[in-house]
Amino acid sequence: MRSRHLTLAALAAAGLLWGTTVPLTKVALAGMSPGWLTVLRFLVAALPLAYLARRRLREAMSARTVLWGALGYGIVIVVQNMGIARTSVSHSALIVGATPVLTALLSFATGRSRIGTPAWGGLAVSALGIGVIASHGGGEATLAGDALVGASALLSAAFLLIQPALLTNRSITAVTTIQFAAGAAAALPFALLSEAPAGPAPGSLPLLATVGLAVGGTLLPFTLFAYGQARTSPEAAASFLNLEPIVGTALGVAAFGDAVTTTQLAGGLTAIAGIGLASASLNRPKPRPEKASTVVGPSVLPAEREGAGHRVEDVVEHRREGCVRGQEGQRSDAVRAGHRHVKIASVRRQHALAAAVADREGAARADRRAGGERHRLRRVAQVAAYVVEGADRR
Repeated sequence: MRSRHLTLAALAAAGLLWGTTVPLTKVALAGMSPGWLTVLRFLVAALPLAYLARRRLREAMSARTVLWGALGYGIVIVVQNMGIARTSVSHSALIVGATPVLTALLSFATGRSRIGTPAWGGLAVSALGIGVIASHGGGEATLAGDALVGASALLSAAFLLIQPALLTNRSITAVTTIQFAAGAAAALPFALLSEAPAGPAPGSLPLLATVGLAVGGTLLPFTLFAYGQARTSPEAAASFLNLEPIVGTALGVAAFGDAVTTTQLAGGLTAIAGIGLASASLNRPKPRPEKASTVVGPSVLPAEREGAGHRVEDVVEHRREGCVRGQEGQRSDAVRAGHRHVKIASVRRQHALAAAVADREGAARADRRAGGERHRLRRVAQVAAYVVEGADRR
């Protein structure tokens, strides 16, 4: 239970911290270009993690980790920035807010998980709340910009599905470090080809915003989110991404003087309620599996015996799992029996070897005793011969 609470807290903290990225990015862009800001953001965030994970970087390194780090971090941010430059903030927020729903759809389409009705309802309510907030933002929008933001959201959803497998049995800090570096490397060609690296030195405020974006908007939230991803389903983790536009809107009102309406406030509360419903359903603790049976056969649900109604697919799935557990139990018993036979044969060989060694040692001792007895008899015979020979001389 404590681990589950820590997972939810890490995901919620990551969503809240990501909400600061839009205001910090606006301030930082006053002193540097978008491409170089992306490179600097991931590079600065990777340096402290690289020091902490220096002993585990080698074992966490793989081609898949580097590839998905470049795609999920570097390319996603670059494509998203290109889309935001060509469309309105309201459309961008609406499309980015649909990332949890895209993640759930991809997870369901690829057969990675089964999503229940409460989870679908929570995701839909959350997306509705984000849509209400975004629809009152105003601004110019283009089809090309919407398509670019949509492509970044789809790629981000795919990254959310792949990331748990990349984090399995690996250091979260080491994997995140490698992916940050890969993201910076992926964004570097875009910055070099489209923007001049040289320019006026940024002021103190943009520089502080850049550091805050690298630490508070990248280092901490991505690390916390990776921690939560490794301990829950992808769609459950993605539901917390809807906190980002909510926090961004609140900071826009507080720090930049953006106007807020009753409709936007209602949309924010609706999105929060949807996140709570989806996370409560998707993060519900699973029942402990029953003890494996050594008998292969269909398992019968207790509620089925009592006549309670169940969906056909649930009953079939339960019986299939019972058969699998029975087969695994039989294989385990066979393996254990084989191990016992091997151990007994080994003990018998050791006993036989010990008996042969004891027989050889006993024979050697008997030979030594017989040799000593023969030597003693020869000495007695010699003494007797000397006595007889002396008697004859006298």
